[in-house]
Amino acid sequence: MLRVAYALTAVAIIATAAIAQTDFLAERKALMKKTGENAAALNKMVKGEAAFDAAAVTMAFTQWSDLTTKLPTLFPEPPKPGQESRALPKIWETKSDFDAKIVAFTKAVNDNKGKGGTLDELKVAYPAVAKTCGDCHESYRRPQQR
Repeated sequence: MLRVAYALTAVAIIATAAIAQTDFLAERKALMKKTGENAAALNKMVKGEAAFDAAAVTMAFTQWSDLTTKLPTLFPEPPKPGQESRALPKIWETKSDFDAKIVAFTKAVNDNKGKGGTLDELKVAYPAVAKTCGDCHESYRRPQQR
């Protein structure tokens, strides 16, 4: 009877770990998707392809600020075989550099939050944040399959 209890406990722990990994992936994908949507909206404003919208700017910076608090915990281990992710294994091979890029993104968001109150301000604030996104994606994200 005791062996059965130990076996069931072990199965529960393994299942919880698998679910937790899936949750990290799902949360990471959802947050990155929203981040990309916000970046696209601000990019259009900066390029003159969309009207300046102060509420959208505030919403983007608020979401990015929230992301900065979650991002350090969203890459606990590489995806398991068969899990769909654009995260490259290099993240875990050079974790300290990856973590430094998260710090740079956090600093850019914090330094520029509240500085997009006008289109001219946004034209300075947005590229500073976008650069840190690109710096990380260039090194640590698999190109999108077409």
